[in-house]
Amino acid sequence: MQAIAIAPQAYTSQAPLLDSMHKLRARVFRERMNWDVDVSNGRERDQFDHCRPTYVLAISDRNQVAGCARLLPATGPTLLSILFPELVGSSLFKPHAAMIESSRFCVDTSIGTSRAGEGLHGATWTMFAAIIEWSMANGYNELVTVTDIRIERILRRAGWPMARVGNPKPIGNTTAVVGLLPIDQVSFESVRPAGYTSSIKPFRRAA
Repeated sequence: MQAIAIAPQAYTSQAPLLDSMHKLRARVFRERMNWDVDVSNGRERDQFDHCRPTYVLAISDRNQVAGCARLLPATGPTLLSILFPELVGSSLFKPHAAMIESSRFCVDTSIGTSRAGEGLHGATWTMFAAIIEWSMANGYNELVTVTDIRIERILRRAGWPMARVGNPKPIGNTTAVVGLLPIDQVSFESVRPAGYTSSIKPFRRAA
């Protein structure tokens, strides 16, 4: 299992992996979790995929996309601002230049890989480590995410617990929560699985 990050300037060269990622998102969010998401031709996309995010992927030994997440600066535009507009501008949530938003996190548990502790799929640990590694490499020290209570429990089990912001909210057939997570070396060491490898490098933004 290897972690990679695909920045906007690499979208074309990494198009096959990104296509597989969108297919994985459709399978997980629509077919498995029954979320109300837009799927076209077996691929899930939304408006934030047009905001030039960085995608973090876990790639299996057979070059399959085993996990993915989408990263965008928390200063906006963000998924949080759509799903939890009441938090925007409130005293509970204060985005800053060193905060990154993670969204569309999912793992393909059907891909054969060993469990790497706490009963969690190896790709889950790889994804957590990769998100932290990329964020640290690019100057971020805090992560915000909108997720469901299932992922909140997984984060706690992994030793990377999130601090809730505001109250849970029913969205579709899930209960969504907003949480903040630290981006630091201690968190990275806590979630990094044995044998972790990545090709993650800082993202050089255009001047």
